[in-house]
Amino acid sequence: MHVKPTRLFSLAIILPAALLPAGALCQQPAQHQQILQLVDEHAAHFSGISKTIWGYAELGYQEQKSSALLRSELEAAGFHVQSPVANEPTAFVASFGQGSPVIAILGEFDALPGLSQAATPDRSPVVAGAPGHGCGHNLLGSGAALAAVALKEYMQQNRVTGTLRYYGTPAEEGGDGKVYMIRAGLFQDVDVVLQWHPASENIVQNGGMLAMNSARFLFHGVAAHAAMAPERGRSALDAVMLMGSGVEFLREHVPSNSRIHYIITNGGAAPNVVPDTAELYLYARNPSLVVLGEVWNRILKIGQGAALMTETTLEVKDVGGTANVLGNDPLSKVAQRNLQEVGGFHYTSEEKHFAEELQKSLPAGGAGELDSTALIQPLRQPDPNAAAASTDVGDVSWNVPTIGFETATFVPGVVAHTWQAAASAGMSIGQKGMIVAAKALAVTGADLFSDRQLVLDAKTDFQRQLKGRAYVSAIPAGQTPPLNYREK
Repeated sequence: MHVKPTRLFSLAIILPAALLPAGALCQQPAQHQQILQLVDEHAAHFSGISKTIWGYAELGYQEQKSSALLRSELEAAGFHVQSPVANEPTAFVASFGQGSPVIAILGEFDALPGLSQAATPDRSPVVAGAPGHGCGHNLLGSGAALAAVALKEYMQQNRVTGTLRYYGTPAEEGGDGKVYMIRAGLFQDVDVVLQWHPASENIVQNGGMLAMNSARFLFHGVAAHAAMAPERGRSALDAVMLMGSGVEFLREHVPSNSRIHYIITNGGAAPNVVPDTAELYLYARNPSLVVLGEVWNRILKIGQGAALMTETTLEVKDVGGTANVLGNDPLSKVAQRNLQEVGGFHYTSEEKHFAEELQKSLPAGGAGELDSTALIQPLRQPDPNAAAASTDVGDVSWNVPTIGFETATFVPGVVAHTWQAAASAGMSIGQKGMIVAAKALAVTGADLFSDRQLVLDAKTDFQRQLKGRAYVSAIPAGQTPPLNYREK
């Protein structure tokens, strides 16, 4: 069901007075009013686009229909589209304008395995075992495109110079799509990147998240009869087990905010055959890309030691890696002001009923206040010890000044990568939050085009945030995008 844009959310700012800049309501720039109106004009259409992509629910690097739909929408709106790019069939870049500054908006559209879910408050897969948009990327890609189209029309109407780009980035869910786009030089001339992500609250995301490395540790041994000639065997499974034990002992000697988790994807074929192959699939995370690199080197040594002890050989393959997100203080202040200006939204009675029913499925104490969707959270620095996830947006932020938003597309208390998130992302609650994000992105983009000093300040702070450190990805230089990848 699509609701008229004027009903999708309230433009009134519902913040406590202490969180609002003095005179915020009466000082809304005229250019912002124009952009907000343009977003409203396209809101219903792109809400429909988000629902269509929600129905496609395609996994990373397989998002043919989702990518094609967004490309066609942007082409119809007057963007020049390059596709495919970076050896990724579903990746694309849509551009409008020319010259500087170059302002980019990121879009994602991949789903997650096993999270197929109807837009209902009870567990009800559309297709059992099929993918679903449990991270709301159907909203992310569509909302970013909505912002880009509205901002492009504003630029045309006001003869604003500069280049606006939309980056269609595949396989965020562990496929590291943006890393390969960076390596292809697609962000080389970009001045500032804007991004957003579905969440259960409205907040400016000024840095944070966890850097993450991943790999499959495949051990090769010698098969033998486990009873008649065990001495002839060299067990790859023994190597996997020893590596796992080594990692467990390592936990005591890494920073406490590190995360290491793994599974055994291949433990052999039969108990009476000494396994000649076995595999351990491991993720490691830390809030710092630099610290993670140190932890990762120790994990690699543990794998090498396990191979040495068992007289097996080790193949480290399918290496993945994403950086933490670097903040940008000048951009965060403008983003916070704009998000407060846009404001949150209220539930209709039907949406409130949906949310209350869905919250019954959450763990005890896990439900949040429904009114929180109308609030804009205060700007804050990320807590390095707080629980967090990982994203390849981090790699972009180590190459270009980047700022992001989270908006309340999920029912309060719902976390991403769940069927509850997929349900929220498929109905009007998710679409309302998406439009809040689109407005915040669009007005922030307009500010960057009109204020060249802001762009320069963002670049200066970017260098300060780097602190002289160089961006280094754990993904080997010659590795190509894992097009047959399936999210785990």
